[in-house]
Amino acid sequence: MLFVFIQMLYKTATVIMNLKRTFGAILTVLGIIGLIYTGVDIINHHGQTTTLVVVGIISLLFFFTGISLVRNTKDEA
Repeated sequence: MLFVFIQMLYKTATVIMNLKRTFGAILTVLGIIGLIYTGVDIINHHGQTTTLVVVGIISLLFFFTGISLVRNTKDEA
């Protein structure tokens, strides 16, 4: 009984690690999209300065958070 419980916990931990890695990849892609959007609006002079600063900062946070999640999550499969 205890062996089955430990095996179930191990499989759950592996799924959680894969979810963290997947979420990190999604955050990274969203950050890249936001940075491209900010760059295009800066070059074309379309957006308000405050909006571009906020979108740029949030995009940087998403990008670096996603990169660190992907990098620091260990594969246990």
